[in-house]
Amino acid sequence: MEISFHIPNTNTQFVGDETHPPAQVFHDNILKVADVGAGVEEAVVTFEGIAILTPRGRYNVELHLSFLRLQGQANDFKIQYSSVVRLFLLPKSNQPHTFVVISLDPPIRKGQTLYPHIVMQFETDSVVESELSISDDLMNTRFKDKLERSYKGLIHEVFTTVLRWLSGAKITKPGKFRSSQDGFAVKSSLKAEDGVLYPLEKGFFFLPKPPTLILHDEIDYVEFERHAAGGANMHYFDLSIRLKTDHEHLFRNIQRNEYHNLYSFISSKGLKIMNLGGAGTAEGVAAVLQDNDDDDAVDPHLERIRNQAADESDEEDEDFVGGEDDDGGSPTDDSGEDDSDASDADGGEKEKSVKKEPKKEASSSKGLPLKKKAMVTEEGSSKKKTQKKKKDPNAPKKAMSGFMYFSQMERENIKKTHIGIGFGEIGKVLGDKWRQMSAEEKEPYEAKAQVDKKRYKDEISDYKNPQPMLVDSGNDSDSN
Repeated sequence: MEISFHIPNTNTQFVGDETHPPAQVFHDNILKVADVGAGVEEAVVTFEGIAILTPRGRYNVELHLSFLRLQGQANDFKIQYSSVVRLFLLPKSNQPHTFVVISLDPPIRKGQTLYPHIVMQFETDSVVESELSISDDLMNTRFKDKLERSYKGLIHEVFTTVLRWLSGAKITKPGKFRSSQDGFAVKSSLKAEDGVLYPLEKGFFFLPKPPTLILHDEIDYVEFERHAAGGANMHYFDLSIRLKTDHEHLFRNIQRNEYHNLYSFISSKGLKIMNLGGAGTAEGVAAVLQDNDDDDAVDPHLERIRNQAADESDEEDEDFVGGEDDDGGSPTDDSGEDDSDASDADGGEKEKSVKKEPKKEASSSKGLPLKKKAMVTEEGSSKKKTQKKKKDPNAPKKAMSGFMYFSQMERENIKKTHIGIGFGEIGKVLGDKWRQMSAEEKEPYEAKAQVDKKRYKDEISDYKNPQPMLVDSGNDSDSN
């Protein structure tokens, strides 16, 4: 059971100051009369001011003989070593930090949130000198040939070594996988959170937030996925991991030069690989990877996207706003009419992406051979000739989808909760939230979309069948 107390700063019973807030005064008064606390057991060693990413904060970490204690300014956790399942020591590539992860079962609780992994971040080059407070009897019996009386070395190595022998948990370190930059992980994002994905010998671990451990035994299959369109997005791909429980983890925005490394590693582990676009053989994926290595080769996926674009009408081409500033597309299966209103609803931000569009078209054709470039140029010039027709300002505004109404309502909230998030990432977050909503939650937005669809149908009917024909018939009668 957990009881939380709120001590207002305006109270007169527990008066504190800047260094000793009222809540701390209340906490200290309880400890004086209650039989609680860390106990009489002295800490073996203490590491002060350790940065912990989940649960977030700075804590003094005390390692005792039977438990570890995280003591922060607002929270205090006492964790028995019997709850420690495994330790992970994972260096960050090209950064002066190292992750130390403590996996727990059962997890610790903070409010209503459970934390099965404690993610600590140490400075890789930081050196510490520590003296262990352990009796001679224990050093000569329980910890003989395991622990030393004193340590001097890198702080993350000293911490994991002492904790490993006190808790009895094993340490997992990076295995054989190496990234294109000779690191142990690849950059990616999970649930709109940026981080790194560690391919380990017996699983995958995404850090720092949300810390996600996926064991190989839990995986049904993995699938490599490409981004929807060309341009800058063609330099990235996604990795989908499907579990045997039908749960799916989608790791986005992995750099294209990590393709071979991940594929070779996953294949060596005997994991089932699904081909692009459906169930296929591993050889099919390898063939696609081989084609992707040649920058001058024609990308079949990009060609298919271009062919689809060529089949669209001129009116749709004028209304569509593409590129990396796009919302990522509506999760619904609405027609192209709804896509046009994405630009109307987003206002000035969409106009910026329109100005950038010619550059992206030019960059997408750089990797093609000269003949291919000429073909693209000829096709582009013919399209421009057909697109010179100006859009009628009197034409009715096209109907909006339920997703677009939802985006209008939630866009500002996403900006507030994800400070500094990019425009393209906002669309991904909105799309993920929309897909997770139930039919009942979507119903108000879909109702608005149906009303707007009827409005557009009536207005477009009047627009295509104007009434001036009645005036012409009146003129004929006058002449007769």
